[in-house]
Amino acid sequence: MMNRTVTAHSPWALLRGLIKLMRPKQWVKNSFVLAPLVFSGEFLDLDAIGHALRAMLLFCAASSATYVINDMHDIERDRRHPKKSQSRPLAAGIVSVPAALLLLAGLYTVLLGAWFVVPKVLEVIAAYLVLNLVYTFVLKHQPVVDIFTIAIGFVLRVYAGAVALSVPVSSWMFITTLCLALYLAAVKRRQELSQSGSEGRKVLEKYSVALVDRYAEMSATGALLFYSMFVMSAKPALVITVPLVLFGLFRYWFVVEALDGGESPTDALLADWQLLLTVVLWVLTCVWALWPVQG
Repeated sequence: MMNRTVTAHSPWALLRGLIKLMRPKQWVKNSFVLAPLVFSGEFLDLDAIGHALRAMLLFCAASSATYVINDMHDIERDRRHPKKSQSRPLAAGIVSVPAALLLLAGLYTVLLGAWFVVPKVLEVIAAYLVLNLVYTFVLKHQPVVDIFTIAIGFVLRVYAGAVALSVPVSSWMFITTLCLALYLAAVKRRQELSQSGSEGRKVLEKYSVALVDRYAEMSATGALLFYSMFVMSAKPALVITVPLVLFGLFRYWFVVEALDGGESPTDALLADWQLLLTVVLWVLTCVWALWPVQG
C-alpha cells in the first residue's frame, strides 16, 4: 500500500499514468480514418494528407476520452480484477479520479475547439462519443449488441476520413469495415472468455467460446467476400491485394488459436511480425496499384 501511495504522488508516475489512461497504443485503430485517403487516390495531395491526419488525431482524442470514461465507470470492478487492478492507472491508484476528470476536460476542450475548424468531421466524432457513452453505461452489457457497437465505431472512423476529404465512400467499403470489425470484436470476446471466463465482463456470462467462434468465422468470411466484391467492382487494380487480406485473416486466427493472442487486436498486431508485415505490404501494394498514372 505504501508503494502505491508513493507512486500516486510522484509527478512522473502521474504523467505516465495519465498517458497510459489515454491508451496511446490503441490509437492504431484510428488508422481506419486514413482508408478513404488511400482508396480515393489522394495520397499524393498534401492538403488531403493534412485533412486526413487531422481527422485521425481528433479521433485519437475522442477515443482516449471514451477510455477515460470507461475506466472511471469500471474502477471498482477493475480493482477486483487480477490483471486490470495492476494495468489500469485508476484501478491501480496511480491516477486519481479528479486528475482523470481534468484530463477528460482537456480532451473535450480540444474536440470543442476543433468543432469551429472542421464541424462536419466533429459531427461524426460526436456520434462516436455518444455511441461509446451509451456503450459504457448500457450497451456493453447487452450480448451481440456490444459486439456490433464496437464494430460501428470502426465504420464511423472510415466515414470521418471520407468527410474530412469530402469524398464519397463505397458501400462495399462500409460493409467490409463492419465485417472486419465484427471479426476483431468477436475474437476479442472469445479470448476474454477463454482466458478469464466471465470475470472481466458481465456480458461474457451470456457467451460461449463456440458461439463467438461462429460469429468470428462468419464475420471473417463476410469481410473477405465483400472486400473482394469491392475490389472487383470499384478498384480492379487492387485484386492483387486479396491474397494479402486472406493471409492476414489466416495469420490473425493463428495468433489467436496457437499463440493465445487476440484479446487486444492492437497487441496482437504489434507483437506478431508476420501480421504487421502483411498490413504494411497491403498498404504499400494499395498505394502502388492506385498510384496516379501521369500523362
